Amino acid sequence: MTKRLALLLLVLLPMMACTKQDDAPVAADSATPPATETTPIAAEGSPAAPVDPQAAAAADAVAASAAAAAASGPALVPGTDYAEIPNGQPYQPLDGKIEVVEVFAYWCGHCASFQPLVDAWKRKLPADVRFTYVPLAGGATDVLARAYFASEASGQLDRTHNAIFNAIHLSRSLAQRPTAEELSALVAKQGVDAKRFTDAMNSFAVGGQLNRAQQFAMRSGVESTPTIVVNGRYRVLGKTLEDNLRITNQLIAQQRVAGP
Repeated sequence: MTKRLALLLLVLLPMMACTKQDDAPVAADSATPPATETTPIAAEGSPAAPVDPQAAAAADAVAASAAAAAASGPALVPGTDYAEIPNGQPYQPLDGKIEVVEVFAYWCGHCASFQPLVDAWKRKLPADVRFTYVPLAGGATDVLARAYFASEASGQLDRTHNAIFNAIHLSRSLAQRPTAEELSALVAKQGVDAKRFTDAMNSFAVGGQLNRAQQFAMRSGVESTPTIVVNGRYRVLGKTLEDNLRITNQLIAQQRVAGP
């Protein structure tokens, strides 16, 4: 019965959205992404948190600050900074790497605010760390999760990932719950072949990836977006977006010392 309830929850997740936002939405011309709390998935209707293309320098500074805090900060406290995942498993075989997964949703305002910080942070990751996005998949009809996997499979993720965030949260030219046709039209504007993209979205392979993403989120105990999971064993519990990166940096260092 517990497994059935958990599966039902995951099916319902795309019908929900992050709601515990800051008091006011971030202005579109804001230079610095907010240090927003990671929040539970709840009722729909959250204010949008735009992705500002001009915030790259500020995002770099936040990533550097998180790295410095990880190097000089206090030791991590289990249950406060991170949760140990019972019988946790990585999303992919580790193959000698340290795996960092961000479970995200395109419709989530906090994920949109986190994206420029993650972009800056992952550019500086060492070679032994593998960063992977995993969309919060809510069933076979989740077109946004399908769009992610279709983009990844076709090698077009660099063109589409931030474009989808921007269209939903910055220009608001795309609804939080778009149709497959609307997504195809958006990616076509990024130079992606719309027909091939649509075919990939509807493919059997993408359906399998949706199921795999659902299983990962369920066994990792994901309750909010964005959520970072390290090696499938540790779920980050940062109080702010920057804090998530600090804790992740420290968990990476710990896993490097501990080994597989």
